[in-house]
Amino acid sequence: MHDNTTHRIRIDLAYDGTPYHGWATQPGLPTVQEAVETGLSTIFRQPISVTVAGRTDAGVHAANQVIHCEVDQRRWQKLSGNRASRLPQEALVSKLNGVLAREAGAIRVLKAQIAPSGFDARFSPLSRQYTYRISNGAPNPLTRHFTYQHRRRLDVDAMAAEIEHVSGLYDFGSFCKPRPGATTVRTLHRFDLEITDEVIAVWLAADAFCHHMVRALVGALLQVGDGTRPPGWLRDRLTSPVRDSHMMIAPAHGLILDEVFYPRDDQVGDRAQQTRARRDPTCVSCD
Repeated sequence: MHDNTTHRIRIDLAYDGTPYHGWATQPGLPTVQEAVETGLSTIFRQPISVTVAGRTDAGVHAANQVIHCEVDQRRWQKLSGNRASRLPQEALVSKLNGVLAREAGAIRVLKAQIAPSGFDARFSPLSRQYTYRISNGAPNPLTRHFTYQHRRRLDVDAMAAEIEHVSGLYDFGSFCKPRPGATTVRTLHRFDLEITDEVIAVWLAADAFCHHMVRALVGALLQVGDGTRPPGWLRDRLTSPVRDSHMMIAPAHGLILDEVFYPRDDQVGDRAQQTRARRDPTCVSCD
């Protein structure tokens, strides 16, 4: 719990998910959470646990992930050491990146700051945005860890038409791995394509995502794009939310958590309360 003897610290970070078994700690397996918590505990010389904006699966990357943690105020102030000109948040970024360098550069802290009152990395976001990268040309060995190479030729015009104007409130039961007592209703803010000669970038943003939702939507889009399914098939599954064996989960390595959007500082507490009231806390965002 956050109290008057601690600071709640917001930390923004990026990572290459290739060497990790996802975000969440798993016994005996390397995870991003374990690496970050170990680094923070080393710096502050006490156990530190973190709360994340959106759990990512094994192999999924993040361009801007957000976490928060509680830090003793005295330990926070001591971070600067004898360098009075350096703020504690600057010292934390430098020290944590130094510790994480042992992870072969796969995790990078972007910034750190004392969070505003009521801030919760998990429950305060207005939306989360992902991008899924699909090769639009010959395989490129230099981008293979974060770009998916589909085996069949894709009709990008059919893909663009399939998701044109698809946004709003839906039951994504056809595209989510169900969890007991969890809702699959989400508000989709963005679902569109950016196409270049090298990459088809699929952009998705929503208030939250349930388990496998992003990769299942991309998988359905790929099936329409390669002719496995007829035009309109993805849209039909939005209006008939029943999970079945036809759902294809796109490979994890093409997916990047692009950004987490928060309200103004004076609104983060209210937003967190609203989200807790209507979401199952076990799965706010877990793609």
